Amino acid sequence: MLIIPAIDLQGGCVVRFVQGRMNKKVYSKDPVKVAKHWVKQGAKFLHIVDLDGAFSGIPRNLKIAKEIASQVKVPVEFGGGLREIDTIEDVLSSGVNRVVLGTRAVEDKVFLKKVFDKFKNKIIVGVDAKNGEVMIRGWKAGHKNTSAADFSLDLKRLGFSEFIYTDTLKDGTLTGPNIKEIKKLLKTTGLKIIASGGISGLEDLRKLRFLEKEGVSGVIVGKALYEGKFTLPQALKFS
Repeated sequence: MLIIPAIDLQGGCVVRFVQGRMNKKVYSKDPVKVAKHWVKQGAKFLHIVDLDGAFSGIPRNLKIAKEIASQVKVPVEFGGGLREIDTIEDVLSSGVNRVVLGTRAVEDKVFLKKVFDKFKNKIIVGVDAKNGEVMIRGWKAGHKNTSAADFSLDLKRLGFSEFIYTDTLKDGTLTGPNIKEIKKLLKTTGLKIIASGGISGLEDLRKLRFLEKEGVSGVIVGKALYEGKFTLPQALKFS
């Protein structure tokens, strides 16, 4: 099970939100330094989110993501506002290992099939859900009563083997992941899941580690690391 530190960017700074938009806290004005810190601590993979891009539909912090990718020796994935094939190609050619798609993947299945056929495992989709409903546009809206389970099955039919699942009500709250929904999605889809949202302590990582055989392949950790609930070396004991 891969333990993946999150680096959320807004206005060039490393920040964390609660449930996607409330109570923003700035942790650093030097994202590259943060990335290097996590790698030095033992991170084998980094998850970078352009929050400005997620809200606007156009990447705003791509230059920073490219700089991180060029200065760390571990794979980096990047998401937030990636809604055009040309932009995806630009990101991947810059050294970023994988792109995370959200809104356009949900809204346009023809586009999703096209990018999957073209880029294969360089693409991963974020299934962001609130009360089981898929959320889009920086989690500001639901998508036509589309459930996380139904959308995940669409991904499976297209050929995806893994996706990122985030319970948006849990994200940034330090209240624990939605284990019940993760179990449901594992059983329903048979796909691998990278769990995200709500990690509060090492006990949460232990619970998810128990689901590794069922398909939990990774955990994205953000606020708990930045707030010092545990260290990355402690977390990596569950990898």
